[in-house]
Amino acid sequence: MTEPLPADSLAAPGIPRSPAVVFTADFTSTTQWVAGRSWAYPGGGPINPRDDKLDHLVADAAYSRSGVFRARRRQDGRWNTGLLTTEGSEEGFTVRAGDVLEARVRLPKEIGAWPAIWTWRDGDQEIDIFEYHPDNPDLLEFTNHVRGTNRYHRDREIRPGAWVDLRTEFGIRSVNWSLNGRRVFTDGRGVGRTWHAYLIVNLSVCAGRYHPAPPPGTTEMSYEVSHLLVRRPATLDTPTGATAEADEHEPTADTSAHRTTSTPQEDAAPP
Repeated sequence: MTEPLPADSLAAPGIPRSPAVVFTADFTSTTQWVAGRSWAYPGGGPINPRDDKLDHLVADAAYSRSGVFRARRRQDGRWNTGLLTTEGSEEGFTVRAGDVLEARVRLPKEIGAWPAIWTWRDGDQEIDIFEYHPDNPDLLEFTNHVRGTNRYHRDREIRPGAWVDLRTEFGIRSVNWSLNGRRVFTDGRGVGRTWHAYLIVNLSVCAGRYHPAPPPGTTEMSYEVSHLLVRRPATLDTPTGATAEADEHEPTADTSAHRTTSTPQEDAAPP
């Protein structure tokens, strides 16, 4: 949902204005989100086995529209899974360079669950706000696929079933991730001045190549996003899809599929 800037929100001279909220997720909205289809999946879906996923995307509102993203085992061995994206929606919202995304998430408990909030456009432009696998119970993955950086972050506050507050700053020269109010990764690479991409929120199911598949007795799994919003500094408020000249640091896209095989950096421990 796009929110107009209040008339009285102009800051006094010399005092920076707080970033305006330009998007507040309403997962029930059919103008804001498209359910069960994404061009991050071959042909728009519904399956993506090459990315080690057992997903079979479904548009059923019970799998995503409440903010609880669900997966249920099918008789053919795949899993019906929930996915929402702004790509192809009536509003067509895109995150832009300079934006700040905030979300509150309840992590799943079931082995094989693969929740994520991420961005995508035209086969790349992927920034992973987070990915999680309960077989690595204390670890979140943060990745800038646009410029090839990532962090595996371990923390005592990360655990199956825990609520976590996430904040990602899509900086021109650095993407910064915060967890529960503390900055935990500054990549020093950024996204470039003209970057923009659609949002995806989903729950995938691992097929077993990189992380364990669900055990036979597991038939359902879920995680929850209780809120998600995007703020935009006024100084970077340019038209959506802007095609202004790129700065000298314009990103080189990583066209690899959405996956978790990137190399950990600095003091991060591999999962």
